[in-house]
Amino acid sequence: MTDENRGPRREGGRDESRRGSSGRGGASRGRDASGRGPRGAGRPQRDERRGGAGPRRDGGRDDRREGGGRDGAGRDDRREFGARDDRGSRGGGRSDRRDDRRDGGRPARDGGRPTRGGADRDREQRGGSRLAPKSPRLPEPRIPDGVTGKELDRSVHQQLRTLSKENAEGVAQHLVMVAALLEADEVEAAMAHAETAVRRAGRVPAAREALGMVAYRTGDFARALGEFRTVRRISGSDHLLPLMVDCERGLGRHERALDLAQSPEAKRLPAQEKVELAIVVSGIRRDLGQVDAALVALQIPQLKKSNQPRLAYAYADTLLGLGRTAEAREWFERAAEADTEYETDAVERLEELDGVSMTDLLDGADEEDEGGDE
Repeated sequence: MTDENRGPRREGGRDESRRGSSGRGGASRGRDASGRGPRGAGRPQRDERRGGAGPRRDGGRDDRREGGGRDGAGRDDRREFGARDDRGSRGGGRSDRRDDRRDGGRPARDGGRPTRGGADRDREQRGGSRLAPKSPRLPEPRIPDGVTGKELDRSVHQQLRTLSKENAEGVAQHLVMVAALLEADEVEAAMAHAETAVRRAGRVPAAREALGMVAYRTGDFARALGEFRTVRRISGSDHLLPLMVDCERGLGRHERALDLAQSPEAKRLPAQEKVELAIVVSGIRRDLGQVDAALVALQIPQLKKSNQPRLAYAYADTLLGLGRTAEAREWFERAAEADTEYETDAVERLEELDGVSMTDLLDGADEEDEGGDE
């Protein structure tokens, strides 16, 4: 099964990873069935619940890359980023105190004061000494003039209230840059800002989600999945579940992806999240060669609505995979009519079906110009 037939990516239209909505999109170039990308990733003001993120592009060109590695990112998210582990190692700390009690309470043989190594040594081990050198801060990417951080959704600013005023402002600026750079397809630069935001605000869900979205966009599904799991744990929200399913898919764990898609949490998702999830599940079925099941996965109540271009696109693409070309053309038309924000490439797909290409149109225009010159 080739990567191009996987699913949610072109299962909706254009590169989904750009938008952050659903579908894997973001890493390779193929056709998927939905046409968008991590929802919210590039437009922080769109979705107040997220602050900017969403599933792959299961309906647009295939931007996925094969992900790899273990999904262990965010393993130490339970602690505030940068917080020191004051516990020290149990064995070392206790034995030091024991030794100090033995020696510290007795006068020194030379008549000096009793030794007090235990308390001081413990403090140094815990990083409590004022003289202990601080870890150097990593250089942070520059924030362009005019970026204030106020561009973010109110919901994200609510999350940032746990930080100091100065830190909250800086993190907000970096999150704005992540969104803008993803929109501009400058993924490496977006990664630098996302990692900076997480270093400064490791327990803020929006920061972890931003890093996950960039990782998802690059095709690093293991890291993305780890970040999305962290967001889910610290926020209690399941809104990234379609993306998590898609990450499992990107890692080749189709059965695990389907189990997650059928979980009780998935059944409680809002309507739009169910659309994204259906597109991803359809793509998984196509990965497995189950094209009929892929079509059934898309037959949800929202398919009857006229405001779901990516879902219509995914349905059209799946019909085409079944050889039902006439029906596919009808659904591509529906997708094109509904696609007022150009989330999909439904118009181009229609031109392909009709045997028309932009090259043909441009050639015709050139011939007319030459005729006019004569």
